[in-house]
Amino acid sequence: MVLRIHFTAEDLLGTRFADGPAPLLELELTVAMLQRPGVDPAFARRNRLLGAAASRSVVPLTELVPATGAGPFFLDPLSVDLEHGLELVRSSTNEVVRSELDRICRNGLPVTPLMRGLANADRQAWRYLEDSLRTSHSALIDAVWPRLRTGFDIDLAWRGQVQREQGLRGMLAGLYPGSRWRGSTLEIAVARQLDFRLEGGGVLLLPSAQWTGEPLCGPLPDGPLLLVYPALTPLPHLPEEAPAPGAAPEEPVAALLGRTRSAVLRLTLREPTTSQLARELGISVASASEHTRTLRRAGLVSTVRAGRAVRHSCTPLGHRLLAAAQSPAPPPLPGRAGAAVTASRAVAGP
Repeated sequence: MVLRIHFTAEDLLGTRFADGPAPLLELELTVAMLQRPGVDPAFARRNRLLGAAASRSVVPLTELVPATGAGPFFLDPLSVDLEHGLELVRSSTNEVVRSELDRICRNGLPVTPLMRGLANADRQAWRYLEDSLRTSHSALIDAVWPRLRTGFDIDLAWRGQVQREQGLRGMLAGLYPGSRWRGSTLEIAVARQLDFRLEGGGVLLLPSAQWTGEPLCGPLPDGPLLLVYPALTPLPHLPEEAPAPGAAPEEPVAALLGRTRSAVLRLTLREPTTSQLARELGISVASASEHTRTLRRAGLVSTVRAGRAVRHSCTPLGHRLLAAAQSPAPPPLPGRAGAAVTASRAVAGP
């Protein structure tokens, strides 16, 4: 199965990144993640630590959001903050609400009393939904919002570097493993067959540090196609412990990729197999494969089959990242918090 996005030259010129993570979209993705089989144990533990009251607030949302993350569009508008997002949810037309509820039910969700109430513009049902969104956002998103923003900024900075090295087409093909271009059509391996013809609207790219599933997309009202994809650096799903006094600062590549993924990248300088990576790092073969897949998606690692095994090697872009991490950091710009802030926004245009 393949997601095909048909670009025109005008669409490539109009492709851009969102301004930042969207509160209600991140909440919807979290609700979907909580229902996915094999979810990260730390993520599942985080849910158990929410408490009974917070867990109950999530239940109504699971009636509307499947584990695939493809919930109703009126539930996850792009907004600058929670209040703005809730205002957009409340202003959804009954025609849109009914159409979206019909779509998610056709895709497998059972019809529930809450759905009927929303479709019939029942005030109590809409108040119930808003209360659930507020409480769930407070429990699931508020505490991790700064790190969601950091994950977003890191991804933008990296994609900008990839675009400068490989061009816009190379950057877009690197957003998700197995993506490739066929002429002017970007093909992404997903679970369903989907086709989008942009016809000049372009694409709005939105990385999520919470989402680990396949890319999600849908047309925005009178706007571009929204494409949500897993960010390069996933969110640690539990609060991080403060570093011990006097502890050495984290190595730069580990801070960007995570310690294990950084170690995998360094080991690919020796062109190891997946089994060798697993043995060297004391992780499972499946975990080693997942890490190399993420690094390959970022353009840092290439993989070739060697008989019954596969070997992973560091790409020129990976070499440059490792080399840059050994160089002294440039001084911060005058009057700015630092060069990293500017770099995180500086995504090159097409």
